[in-house]
Amino acid sequence: MKITVITVSYNSVATIADTLDSVAAQVHSDIEHLVLDGASSDGTIDIVRSHPSPYITLRAEPDRGMYDAMNKGIAMATGDVIGFLNSDDYLKDPQVLSRIAKEFESPGVEACFGDLVYVNPANGSVVRYWKSRAFKKGDFAKGWCPAHPTFYVRRSVFQRLGYFDLSYRLGSDVELMMRFLERYGIASSYLSGVLVCMRTGGVSNQSWRNIVIQNQEIYKALRKNGVAFSPLVFWVFKLTRRFWQRFVGRFQHAG
Repeated sequence: MKITVITVSYNSVATIADTLDSVAAQVHSDIEHLVLDGASSDGTIDIVRSHPSPYITLRAEPDRGMYDAMNKGIAMATGDVIGFLNSDDYLKDPQVLSRIAKEFESPGVEACFGDLVYVNPANGSVVRYWKSRAFKKGDFAKGWCPAHPTFYVRRSVFQRLGYFDLSYRLGSDVELMMRFLERYGIASSYLSGVLVCMRTGGVSNQSWRNIVIQNQEIYKALRKNGVAFSPLVFWVFKLTRRFWQRFVGRFQHAG
């Protein structure tokens, strides 16, 4: 089974090598790693070009933002399954893609996802553990969603149900997962265990303004995809889950 990993980058010179290394180190060998760079000016492109991995294909050109670049990657992909790995994230260990490939051997599985940890960029310590679970219809109305960097989907699903909606500036990944899981009910599987390490400081969490914008977009996505929701219920569940991830889950994971 061929897996396409799409990495979108822009001025990621400090972190991109770890991202590339984590894909190159995978035991699963049928890999296509597409790097969509938005015309970086800091040396990111040089690092990608000089990397010895045989899996990498680089496309460097201006884009209309990260979701536009992701859509370009989907259009380029030739793998049976597609996933996304941000340019400041890395796969947890060399077995990740093998585990994902095995999950797709189960009859009917169209998507799978797992757990993610946020790590301190200075020392790699875990600051939040995003533990997921099997999807149940109505979960998105309660503020739940899979961690997008762990979300792998058959290419045929993108061809059938569409790409990222560019009208969402910060929440298009949530809208896409909601569309696939809630609206169209594709068959998904939860793969227990950490798949991805994410450095803190991502775009959606860089400011309170971005957090507000992202959640406004999630409300819009819920309405678009016909998911009935109560803002009060949404926030009670979301904040409770966030508290557990930050103050309980990370200590359990560390232990």
